[in-house]
Amino acid sequence: MVDLKTAMAAAQAERMKRDGAKNAEKKKRRSGADLGIEPFDPVKYQGKERADTASMWLVIVYAVLVTAMMRYILMPSTTLDKTDVLYILPLSMLILIPQLHRLVMPERFKEHYTKGTWFRAIFLYIFTFLSLSFLVVNPPFGDIVAPQLADEWAVVVEHDGNYTFADKVSGVENEWNLDTGERIAGGAWVLFGLADNVDHTGANVTIQHSFQNTDTVIDSDASFWDEHGTDVGTWRTASNESAPVLLPHADLDQPFAVFLGEGLAAGEHTIVVEIVEQGDPWENTRTYTWTFSVNPPASSAE
Repeated sequence: MVDLKTAMAAAQAERMKRDGAKNAEKKKRRSGADLGIEPFDPVKYQGKERADTASMWLVIVYAVLVTAMMRYILMPSTTLDKTDVLYILPLSMLILIPQLHRLVMPERFKEHYTKGTWFRAIFLYIFTFLSLSFLVVNPPFGDIVAPQLADEWAVVVEHDGNYTFADKVSGVENEWNLDTGERIAGGAWVLFGLADNVDHTGANVTIQHSFQNTDTVIDSDASFWDEHGTDVGTWRTASNESAPVLLPHADLDQPFAVFLGEGLAAGEHTIVVEIVEQGDPWENTRTYTWTFSVNPPASSAE
């Protein structure tokens, strides 16, 4: 038999036990140290921000120095067949970023650097280097591209003072279909323009005409453009909409007019244009190979 005093003590103990469980549950639901959240420390936060800012500027300066080394030391001593090293070597230098921080940064900053710091620094270095490398190899800091075709090339036949464009077959071939005979009636000209991002007149251009195992180097005739430059550059009219615009950039393009000869014989005529330019830092080259097909009359072909 349980007396009243013992029963009351047991009931009080049970009530305290239940209240303790409720308080523990409420404590777990609250944010704070029990959930692993550290209290905000303004001093520590300020130190971390300063450390991250110093890391950002260190990586940017490092990327600038590596880019300058690539452009002004590595590029002049690298041949065109080994240009892969210009990006492989600088990008491989990102492995030095953690060591650079440990060497340069003060001790109060080092304690804030973690794996996340290296991850952000590596991406910042890569994108900074790539952006700067594209900048320094293009004008006004460099020139690594030879002049290129301004727009189109064309063959025009001059007969009795009239000019007629040959038919364009593709980007590298024009053709002329003969009505009679085995030769073109009139003189044939190859017309084109070159454009460059620095100096469109500073390149050495060699033009070679090949036909039936005979190669002939031909110079451009400047007098043709002096006499017909305005017409040739804007020969696309309402009655001749298919005529190419050879000099789309007007005076910025260097015009060329190559006389292939009078009465060209039927067959394939090959025109090779070799462009050599002393760029910065190395020599730039480009080659175009075009075909002008003179087709015999349909009755002769049969």
